[in-house]
Amino acid sequence: MAKILMITGDFTEDYETMVPFQTLLACGHSVDAVCPGKAAGDTVKTAIHDFEGDQTYSEKPGHNFALNADFDAVDAAGYDALVVPGGRAPEYLRMNPDVLAKVRHFFEAGKPVAAICHGAQLLAAAGVLEGRTCSAYPACAHEVTASGGTFADIAVTEAVTDGNLVTAPAWPAHPAWLKQFMALI
Repeated sequence: MAKILMITGDFTEDYETMVPFQTLLACGHSVDAVCPGKAAGDTVKTAIHDFEGDQTYSEKPGHNFALNADFDAVDAAGYDALVVPGGRAPEYLRMNPDVLAKVRHFFEAGKPVAAICHGAQLLAAAGVLEGRTCSAYPACAHEVTASGGTFADIAVTEAVTDGNLVTAPAWPAHPAWLKQFMALI
Protein backbone atom coordinates (compact mmCIF):
# COMPACT_ATOMS: atom_id res chain seq x y z
CA MET A 1 0.00 0.00 0.00
CA ALA A 2 1.09 3.57 -0.67
CA LYS A 3 2.18 6.26 1.78
CA ILE A 4 0.37 9.40 0.62
CA LEU A 5 0.86 13.05 1.54
CA MET A 6 -2.14 15.41 1.50
CA ILE A 7 -1.36 19.13 1.64
CA THR A 8 -4.36 21.15 2.74
CA GLY A 9 -5.28 24.28 4.67
CA ASP A 10 -8.08 26.36 6.10
CA PHE A 11 -11.17 26.58 3.91
CA THR A 12 -10.19 23.59 1.85
CA GLU A 13 -13.23 22.13 0.08
CA ASP A 14 -14.88 19.72 2.51
CA TYR A 15 -15.68 16.85 0.12
CA GLU A 16 -12.38 17.23 -1.72
CA THR A 17 -10.52 16.74 1.55
CA MET A 18 -12.65 14.33 3.59
CA VAL A 19 -13.69 11.94 0.80
CA PRO A 20 -10.22 11.19 -0.65
CA PHE A 21 -8.68 11.05 2.84
CA GLN A 22 -11.22 8.50 4.07
CA THR A 23 -11.40 6.56 0.79
CA LEU A 24 -7.65 6.11 0.56
CA LEU A 25 -7.49 5.00 4.20
CA ALA A 26 -10.36 2.55 3.63
CA CYS A 27 -8.41 1.06 0.71
CA GLY A 28 -5.45 0.38 3.01
CA HIS A 29 -3.21 3.31 2.13
CA SER A 30 -1.51 5.53 4.70
CA VAL A 31 -2.42 9.24 4.36
CA ASP A 32 -0.68 12.06 6.21
CA ALA A 33 -2.73 15.27 6.09
CA VAL A 34 -0.65 18.37 6.75
CA CYS A 35 -0.93 22.15 6.72
CA PRO A 36 1.84 24.74 7.05
CA GLY A 37 1.90 26.30 10.50
CA LYS A 38 -0.14 23.47 12.03
CA ALA A 39 0.71 20.21 13.75
CA ALA A 40 -0.87 16.79 14.13
CA GLY A 41 -4.09 17.14 16.11
CA ASP A 42 -4.73 20.68 14.89
CA THR A 43 -7.67 21.23 12.56
CA VAL A 44 -8.37 23.13 9.38
CA LYS A 45 -11.79 24.58 8.67
CA THR A 46 -13.45 23.26 5.55
CA ALA A 47 -15.99 24.86 3.23
CA ILE A 48 -18.76 23.11 1.33
CA HIS A 49 -19.02 24.26 -2.27
CA ASP A 50 -22.13 23.47 -4.24
CA PHE A 51 -23.50 24.11 -7.70
CA GLU A 52 -26.94 25.63 -7.24
CA GLY A 53 -27.51 27.52 -10.48
CA ASP A 54 -25.62 30.68 -9.56
CA GLN A 55 -22.88 32.23 -11.68
CA THR A 56 -20.33 30.45 -9.50
CA TYR A 57 -20.41 27.86 -6.74
CA SER A 58 -21.95 28.66 -3.37
CA GLU A 59 -19.97 28.31 -0.16
CA LYS A 60 -21.17 27.13 3.23
CA PRO A 61 -19.30 26.29 6.44
CA GLY A 62 -18.05 22.72 6.52
CA HIS A 63 -16.37 20.68 9.23
CA ASN A 64 -13.18 20.87 11.21
CA PHE A 65 -10.79 18.41 9.57
CA ALA A 66 -8.16 16.98 11.93
CA LEU A 67 -4.61 16.90 10.64
CA ASN A 68 -2.63 13.79 11.51
CA ALA A 69 0.96 14.87 10.80
CA ASP A 70 3.23 17.89 11.25
CA PHE A 71 3.97 19.88 8.10
CA ASP A 72 7.45 20.87 9.29
CA ALA A 73 8.41 17.24 9.97
CA VAL A 74 7.32 15.97 6.53
CA ASP A 75 10.01 14.86 4.09
CA ALA A 76 8.34 14.52 0.69
CA ALA A 77 10.94 11.90 -0.28
CA GLY A 78 9.32 9.53 2.22
CA TYR A 79 5.99 9.50 0.36
CA ASP A 80 4.77 7.58 -2.66
CA ALA A 81 2.08 10.02 -3.84
CA LEU A 82 0.53 13.46 -3.27
CA VAL A 83 -3.09 14.65 -2.99
CA VAL A 84 -3.97 18.34 -3.40
CA PRO A 85 -7.60 19.16 -2.52
CA GLY A 86 -9.31 22.25 -3.86
CA GLY A 87 -11.27 25.00 -2.16
CA ARG A 88 -9.71 28.27 -1.13
CA ALA A 89 -6.65 26.76 0.57
CA PRO A 90 -4.55 26.45 -2.63
CA GLU A 91 -4.97 30.20 -3.19
CA TYR A 92 -2.81 31.02 -0.17
CA LEU A 93 -0.79 27.78 0.12
CA ARG A 94 0.80 28.65 -3.24
CA MET A 95 2.60 31.55 -1.56
CA ASN A 96 4.51 29.17 0.76
CA PRO A 97 7.94 28.20 -0.65
CA ASP A 98 8.05 25.00 1.42
CA VAL A 99 4.70 23.87 0.00
CA LEU A 100 5.89 24.56 -3.54
CA ALA A 101 9.12 22.62 -2.93
CA LYS A 102 7.18 19.62 -1.65
CA VAL A 103 4.87 19.71 -4.67
CA ARG A 104 7.83 19.95 -7.06
CA HIS A 105 9.44 16.89 -5.46
CA PHE A 106 6.57 14.64 -6.55
CA PHE A 107 6.84 15.81 -10.16
CA GLU A 108 10.63 15.64 -10.28
CA ALA A 109 10.48 12.09 -8.88
CA GLY A 110 7.61 11.08 -11.21
CA LYS A 111 5.39 10.08 -8.28
CA PRO A 112 1.57 10.06 -8.64
CA VAL A 113 -0.18 13.36 -7.93
CA ALA A 114 -3.94 13.90 -7.65
CA ALA A 115 -5.22 17.49 -7.71
CA ILE A 116 -8.81 18.60 -7.90
CA CYS A 117 -10.67 21.86 -8.46
CA HIS A 118 -8.59 24.85 -7.29
CA GLY A 119 -5.67 22.52 -6.52
CA ALA A 120 -4.42 23.50 -9.99
CA GLN A 121 -3.52 26.92 -8.52
CA LEU A 122 -0.90 25.22 -6.38
CA LEU A 123 0.43 23.21 -9.33
CA ALA A 124 0.64 26.33 -11.52
CA ALA A 125 2.54 28.23 -8.82
CA ALA A 126 4.94 25.30 -8.40
CA GLY A 127 5.70 25.50 -12.13
CA VAL A 128 4.88 21.85 -12.84
CA LEU A 129 2.16 22.19 -15.50
CA GLU A 130 4.23 23.13 -18.55
CA GLY A 131 3.41 20.70 -21.35
CA ARG A 132 0.81 18.86 -19.27
CA THR A 133 -2.93 18.45 -19.60
CA CYS A 134 -4.72 19.49 -16.43
CA SER A 135 -8.35 19.86 -15.47
CA ALA A 136 -9.54 22.15 -12.71
CA TYR A 137 -12.49 24.27 -11.74
CA PRO A 138 -13.13 26.35 -14.91
CA ALA A 139 -12.19 29.58 -13.11
CA CYS A 140 -8.63 28.19 -12.89
CA ALA A 141 -8.32 27.54 -16.65
CA HIS A 142 -6.29 30.71 -17.17
CA GLU A 143 -3.77 29.71 -14.50
CA VAL A 144 -3.32 26.30 -16.15
CA THR A 145 -2.71 27.79 -19.61
CA ALA A 146 -0.63 30.74 -18.33
CA SER A 147 1.73 28.26 -16.67
CA GLY A 148 2.23 26.37 -19.95
CA GLY A 149 -0.36 23.64 -19.45
CA THR A 150 -3.31 22.61 -21.56
CA PHE A 151 -6.64 23.04 -19.78
CA ALA A 152 -8.86 19.96 -20.04
CA ASP A 153 -12.41 21.31 -20.26
CA ILE A 154 -14.20 18.13 -19.22
CA ALA A 155 -17.51 17.33 -17.54
CA VAL A 156 -17.64 17.97 -13.81
CA THR A 157 -17.98 14.21 -13.30
CA GLU A 158 -14.84 13.31 -15.29
CA ALA A 159 -11.11 13.20 -14.59
CA VAL A 160 -8.02 13.20 -16.79
CA THR A 161 -4.66 11.49 -16.36
CA ASP A 162 -1.48 12.88 -17.93
CA GLY A 163 1.50 10.73 -16.94
CA ASN A 164 1.70 10.81 -13.15
CA LEU A 165 -0.90 13.61 -12.79
CA VAL A 166 -4.62 13.00 -12.25
CA THR A 167 -6.91 16.05 -12.19
CA ALA A 168 -10.62 16.80 -12.11
CA PRO A 169 -12.87 19.88 -12.12
CA ALA A 170 -14.61 19.36 -8.76
CA TRP A 171 -15.92 16.86 -6.20
CA PRO A 172 -18.63 15.34 -8.45
CA ALA A 173 -15.68 13.67 -10.24
CA HIS A 174 -14.57 11.71 -7.18
CA PRO A 175 -15.38 8.26 -8.64
CA ALA A 176 -13.37 8.91 -11.82
CA TRP A 177 -10.62 10.93 -10.11
CA LEU A 178 -9.97 8.46 -7.29
CA LYS A 179 -10.17 5.46 -9.63
CA GLN A 180 -7.56 6.95 -11.96
CA PHE A 181 -5.32 7.99 -9.04
CA MET A 182 -5.51 4.56 -7.40
CA ALA A 183 -4.55 2.97 -10.71
CA LEU A 184 -1.28 4.93 -10.52
CA ILE A 185 -0.47 4.08 -6.92
